[in-house]
Amino acid sequence: MFIQTEATPNPATLKFLPGRVVLPTGTFDAQDAEAAAGSPLASRLLGMPSVAGVFLGYDFITVTKRTGEWEQLKPAILGEIMEHFVSGAPVLAEGGAQAETDADEFFDPADQDTVTTIKDLLETRVRPAVAGDGGDITFRGFRDGVVYLNMKGSCAGCPSSTATLKHGIQNLLRHFVPAVQEVEAV
Repeated sequence: MFIQTEATPNPATLKFLPGRVVLPTGTFDAQDAEAAAGSPLASRLLGMPSVAGVFLGYDFITVTKRTGEWEQLKPAILGEIMEHFVSGAPVLAEGGAQAETDADEFFDPADQDTVTTIKDLLETRVRPAVAGDGGDITFRGFRDGVVYLNMKGSCAGCPSSTATLKHGIQNLLRHFVPAVQEVEAV
């Protein structure tokens, strides 16, 4: 098994590409052992003292470091990922992973058409680019012209995330959806 790595815009996060599907649908984000309980892979990685967070996407794993330099941390992380996949253990524990649901969203039902357009733009234009950097952005709500988004993976805590949010995503949504005035991270 050959695992590639890629830098992300967040210097504290590195993207690992195992050359296979990690999660066929959805994403999984864990910042502590309790949150990682739904994923044997995330639990294994968060068991390392230098690891502060793990994000699982379709074909990648992003790891956020707590301390240390990537040159020293990367071999141990690669080893843990490889051992996990070679063992045949599942990436997610059966029934253990909690995914965000549409029930977590908030918006006025009168804004349904606007929200549908916002979600479509996020899905087709924003999420693929953000996934390329090892993260994810999901819709959380829309109220009084403000779109609320949840930033995960390498996007959470990234120094350039504010610029991405305000200059990239906000400008895109304002261009296509006149009702959007501002974009905020939840």
